[in-house]
Amino acid sequence: MKKINVGLIGFGNVGSGVVKILRERKTFLKEKIGLEINIAKICDKDIVAKRIVSVDKSLLIREPREIIHDPQIDIIVELMGGIHPAKEYIMEALKNGKNIVTANKALLAQSGKELFATALDRGKSIYFEASVGAGIPLIKSLREGLVANRFKSIFGIVNGTSNFILSQMSHQQCNFAAALKEAKARGFAEKDPTLDIEGIDSSHKLILLTYLCFGRLVSLDDIFIEGISQISLLDVNYARELGFQIKLLAIAKKEGDELDIRVHPTFLPAGHLLASVDGVFNAIYVSSDLAGSLLFYGPGAGQLSAASAVVSDLVDLTQRLKAGLFRPTLNIVMDNSIKKLRRIDEVESRYYIRFMAKDQPGVLAKISGILAKFGISIASVTQKQRHLLEVVPIVMIIHEAKEKNLRSALEMIDRLSVIKQKSVAIRIEEL
Repeated sequence: MKKINVGLIGFGNVGSGVVKILRERKTFLKEKIGLEINIAKICDKDIVAKRIVSVDKSLLIREPREIIHDPQIDIIVELMGGIHPAKEYIMEALKNGKNIVTANKALLAQSGKELFATALDRGKSIYFEASVGAGIPLIKSLREGLVANRFKSIFGIVNGTSNFILSQMSHQQCNFAAALKEAKARGFAEKDPTLDIEGIDSSHKLILLTYLCFGRLVSLDDIFIEGISQISLLDVNYARELGFQIKLLAIAKKEGDELDIRVHPTFLPAGHLLASVDGVFNAIYVSSDLAGSLLFYGPGAGQLSAASAVVSDLVDLTQRLKAGLFRPTLNIVMDNSIKKLRRIDEVESRYYIRFMAKDQPGVLAKISGILAKFGISIASVTQKQRHLLEVVPIVMIIHEAKEKNLRSALEMIDRLSVIKQKSVAIRIEEL
């Protein structure tokens, strides 16, 4: 075996980056692994548009099955994205004896159980390093570098678009709409940014991280998801005054015999490493029993960053094929001490709360009285300067409270005639 033939399905931004790396570092990689990684065919709907790398036209095709059924191709790289027909192509490829490299976190989050089972049944592998954190070597580290560890928690800033927006609001003192507009102008946000700003993309990645660390392949319905579209500049600034930063966090943590998994905006202490992660950068903070707490940090998006992760998977697979070794996609061991998933209603946390109330005597007493009815105690309270129409922000930090109790209290408070806007509550994580 002198070379490994690769078929690429999806010649877009990341796909062209993969080809560029393999072309420019062909000799460098061959010297490292003793084999040539050869791009044998490239499939895309558009084989005419210019890319950052030029290829021989004879390599370009429009029909994926010409790659899937080519007996000379050893590995298929799927970078087309989406659920369908990507799922069908990967399933067909596995059944045709192909190993898979993909960056498709949405597909793996939705159909990973079926795809991984098929791969195992066929003696093939699915590698997906680029699906979380782009070029950050996270999945390999969790799967191999920390193989002897039991994990306690994961806290991740795993969506660059949302992190850029929150950073922009903080540094440029602009509102959410202006920050999103800037993200689009710079190419950091899609035309329709819903998956990013509403926490769906982060949830897809959290599903994969939860599987790697806790052996549970949960569904999107199992995760409490709250995005950042309702975050106000007021809250960003009050967070800073109180010694916090707001970040969209993907959280998975084991507490007793329960697994707590959620995605939402979070107040983080300003001194924590995650609080200083700005712009489109990603960071994943992992706590384990043997290695302790570890931070994985780097660009969470970008053509060459993501392409670097794909090439890493290709090299790993190539070395295993060369040695004639098979390793299941994931050597997952389920943590049998986990008996159930914790519902969001049962989560206990400290909270930041902002009320917009009429500036009149007795308001604070009414609010605190209702909180007390639900067993919620106040750690600190600040009544801010008077606004137009005599409506003022009242900002509270409360001690640990159960989510369902807080929500019930806020529903009652929001019905008070002195409350003029829906109350804002943001969870606080101390890590």
